[in-house]
Amino acid sequence: MGDVADKIAYFQAITGVEDADLCTEILAAHGWDLELAISVFTSQNHHPATEYASEPTTSNTPPTSTNQPPAETGLVAGGSGGPPGLAWKIITLPFSIISGSLGLISGAVGLGVWAASGVLSYSLRMIGFNLGRNGESSSPLVSVSASAAEAMSFVDSFDRDFGSIRPSFIAEGFMDALQRSRHEFKLLFVYLHSPEHPDTPMFCERTLCNEALVAFINENFVAWGGSIRASEGFKMSNSLKASRFPFCAVVMAATNQRIALLQQVEGPKSPDELLTALQRVLEESAPVLVSARLEAEERRNNIRLREEQDAAYRAALEADQARERQRQEEQERQEREAAEAERKRKEEEEVRERAAREAAEREAALAKMREEKLQSLGPEPAKGPDVTQVLVRFPTGERKERRFQCSTTIQSLYDYVDSLGCLEVEKYSLVSNFPRTVYGSEKLALSLKNAGLHPQASLFVELNS
Repeated sequence: MGDVADKIAYFQAITGVEDADLCTEILAAHGWDLELAISVFTSQNHHPATEYASEPTTSNTPPTSTNQPPAETGLVAGGSGGPPGLAWKIITLPFSIISGSLGLISGAVGLGVWAASGVLSYSLRMIGFNLGRNGESSSPLVSVSASAAEAMSFVDSFDRDFGSIRPSFIAEGFMDALQRSRHEFKLLFVYLHSPEHPDTPMFCERTLCNEALVAFINENFVAWGGSIRASEGFKMSNSLKASRFPFCAVVMAATNQRIALLQQVEGPKSPDELLTALQRVLEESAPVLVSARLEAEERRNNIRLREEQDAAYRAALEADQARERQRQEEQERQEREAAEAERKRKEEEEVRERAAREAAEREAALAKMREEKLQSLGPEPAKGPDVTQVLVRFPTGERKERRFQCSTTIQSLYDYVDSLGCLEVEKYSLVSNFPRTVYGSEKLALSLKNAGLHPQASLFVELNS
């Protein structure tokens, strides 16, 4: 805390003391040590609400069993005049959020130090205040589990003093108890215990521990109790503006992180008076609780229906995606097969084209070769004593005949056969019968006359293997 104003504002927020001059005197008496002043203030043996708290705004008429809340209670509000209905009672104010700047909480009281972020057990450590007397870092004023520890201590102390026949006070902080009541669709019964008040022992023994009242509270309410000597009980007494003790109240969780004060009963009351007040507020609140329960059930049903619809949609989507993947895979397979078939077709077409081209080239080469050989033979000579008549028989039975000069070589006979284009093979031999003579490569240079083929010869083509 950097300056005096912030310390005064923080002291007011924690203690609920509205008189700034009084806060200044208290802080000055403790050397402006905020932690020490709050600790001493909350541990006083006398009633802090009567010594330091400001005067209540209610009238001087002694409260009855159906006392309504004061006109202004900080976090909760109530009406004035005759007993209002439930619609007039459920008046809520938001929780104040304590942030880094204490100037924002200078007007907050009581429960204004609790955060509205759904924190169930609030402690002063969460607001980051940890300055010691000399400005050094010290442990927080209240630990995270302090509210639950206070509640457990209260329950143990109550059992020791008054026995175990009592409302089932839950050993949780107030905010946790409020949330529990909301989840169970019940109202929260709040009892603020003042150990030093003279009416407290008799009220606890005869009223609060009455078996019929205990059974009714345990059946219809979530019960929470706290001692005003403890931190959270004291803050609740300031927030609820408890002006008389014993003090009981009925609150409920409202929307937007608010609470609603439905009923408060101050002063000693008989079991029947307290039971009547609780029955009345329970009857008035029944439609709200039933509506909240039905809405919650409808929300659960809607959530379950949405989850089932989402699951069905996901299943259908997965099935569609599986079918789509299968279709795509089939399409890709067909495309691959078509592409492979097209590739093979093109390859075969290229092979055919290449074969045709090569065949055409070979045919052209053969045709050129035949033409060249035919031209090399020259014109066929006329009959004469130096002319040899040659008959060539092919394997197909075809016969060809031509005249050659007797000086022509055997090679010319091969050129003649080649120029005819009657053979599909390149390797062959010219052979004569009677006697059989093969005119192979070793005889190509012989003339027809020297080879014994003049004046006439009959040869046949013999294909070589």
